[in-house]
Amino acid sequence: MTDPVPLTTWKAARLAALTAPDGWLNLTDRIEIPPGPQTVGAAPDNSLILSRGPAHLGTLLPGWSFQTPTATHPFTPNGNPHLTLPPFLLESHTVEAQPAQRVRDLTLPRTVTLTYFPHDPTWTLRARWEALPVPQSHTIAQKGAADTQVTLTHRAHFTRDGQDITLLATHWKGDQPMFVIRDATSGRDTYAASRFLMGEDMTATEITLDFNKAHNPPCAFTDFAICPLPPRQNILPFPVRAGERRVEA
Repeated sequence: MTDPVPLTTWKAARLAALTAPDGWLNLTDRIEIPPGPQTVGAAPDNSLILSRGPAHLGTLLPGWSFQTPTATHPFTPNGNPHLTLPPFLLESHTVEAQPAQRVRDLTLPRTVTLTYFPHDPTWTLRARWEALPVPQSHTIAQKGAADTQVTLTHRAHFTRDGQDITLLATHWKGDQPMFVIRDATSGRDTYAASRFLMGEDMTATEITLDFNKAHNPPCAFTDFAICPLPPRQNILPFPVRAGERRVEA
């Protein structure tokens, strides 16, 4: 069981994660990586050309290490492997078997103003939590990348405004199911593509869905992120005036 996090604590943690050095506010590049050693830098003769920084930063080696004129630096395997080469933070990740490098400039400002709908306790729902009889493969569209396949194992059921709703848990973050949703506020008061909602306080048959914690995906903050889009079942027919609002430019 995952106990609900108090809303004020959740909001503080949310802002801290976004503004951290490895958050989503200081990305400058995302570059897919071909096989073999790859030279990295802003000069056009590099294999991987950065949008900013030194002409020649070094060479990215297979197995996630980075060679500079003075030393070879291993990536730290904490979550996605990463390496700090001031002023850059390099982070490797893989999407559909294609490795890529995210580049963050640690000198860039990391500030953002998050705004929320007023807290509405009626949007903290206790839903029925149902395991599927057999796990199902499902195609999910993505912003910034091609479609991907996920394995569905659970769904949540609740009733709102007289309508029976079933949400598919398309992703998991640690032990928490994640629902990618869209509703009648999307593109107006909230980010057009989607919002994310994490399930909490799970038992074998019930789960808490606190829409006051619905939040923007990384793609709302940077063009260098890849974000899943909601399956048809997760597009709600009514407005959800709870949670995080659209980030103003």
